[in-house]
Amino acid sequence: MAVRIRLPGGTLKMKVYRELRERERARRIPVLKLGSLYFSWWSNQPRPLNDQPDDDPNRSHAAP
Repeated sequence: MAVRIRLPGGTLKMKVYRELRERERARRIPVLKLGSLYFSWWSNQPRPLNDQPDDDPNRSHAAP
């Protein structure tokens, strides 16, 4: 289960590897690994138009 901490400017999320989204695994957003936990920063800033959504059901997802 992911832990979300809402902060000014974005959300800090703490997850294990199997819960990471494709954007987190590909390091397209800031991710820090400490032990078996991954900390990712999701900014409140709008995404660029050329950025693909990571929840597209037609895209294949890499298995851990």
